[in-house]
Amino acid sequence: MQSRAIVFDNPQHLSLQTLVLDEPVDGQLEIEVEYSGISTGTERLLWDGSMPAFPGMGYPLVPGYETVGRVTRTEGACKVKPGQRVFVPGANCLKGVRSLFGGAASKLVVPQDRVVALNDNVGKEAVLLALAATAYHAVSGGGLRNPIIAPDLIVGHGVMGRLLARMTVAGGEPAPTVWETNPARCAGAEGYQVMHPDEDPRKDYRAIYDVSGDATLLDALIKRLRPGGEVVLAGFYKQDLTFAYAPAFMREAQIRTAAEWKRADLLAVTELVHTGRLCLDGLITHEESPSKALNAYEAAFGDALCLKMILDWSTLG
Repeated sequence: MQSRAIVFDNPQHLSLQTLVLDEPVDGQLEIEVEYSGISTGTERLLWDGSMPAFPGMGYPLVPGYETVGRVTRTEGACKVKPGQRVFVPGANCLKGVRSLFGGAASKLVVPQDRVVALNDNVGKEAVLLALAATAYHAVSGGGLRNPIIAPDLIVGHGVMGRLLARMTVAGGEPAPTVWETNPARCAGAEGYQVMHPDEDPRKDYRAIYDVSGDATLLDALIKRLRPGGEVVLAGFYKQDLTFAYAPAFMREAQIRTAAEWKRADLLAVTELVHTGRLCLDGLITHEESPSKALNAYEAAFGDALCLKMILDWSTLG
């Protein structure tokens, strides 16, 4: 069995390769991939070589953990049946490469308990489920904290910021303010306000969720908190974060790190999408063929108008 896959040979060098695919064993599914998303967080760090070292990291690697496809074959006793559309949050089934993420390929083999079954009316937008699960994990505290304060300020109006804002509004909470400094990303608000931080006089926010990835903002955000307020770090940061102690001390500021989503978060947001409570429309702005993957990755990481780039694997023929 073979699969066509995006391979990061080294930082900023990629190729489309034909790789050997594992044969499915009991409880595994073979999946024909329809779409895969490009992450502007994790994958950007893999692409430019700035990802902090952790177990399993190395090159060459197959990126991707935002994959949608159809089950074409099952092995053994599987509840998921052929023809079912599924979301796949990465895979480890391709030989000769690091499959730390492993989802950017034309065919995958994965355990059935790794995928999430999708309603048939949910299409390419399902590539956003991992990001939505990340947003859900941030606002729910991963089930470890109670109560959790919903954001009244979100920093950054990329896909993650929009998902956080939509989730807050859908949950019946007051509409948050969203800060964005790039004029190209200020449009597209649905039920909330987007502004430049210089236009916002407020200094009494209860919960500021930062999804900008900018490690230099922490001092400025702490100064916008009310006493006892919280800054939630929901982005991914290349540099270490530091902050001035005195302003944080005077406000008794809390700083919380939102970790990686868990399967429960993924199942929760899938249910929100299936029931229509969370809308993913309008967030995918660019599509490309895997045969033009270099153009796709450069646009995903360099074009401010590109909120979400996806690869359409059906175009390979």
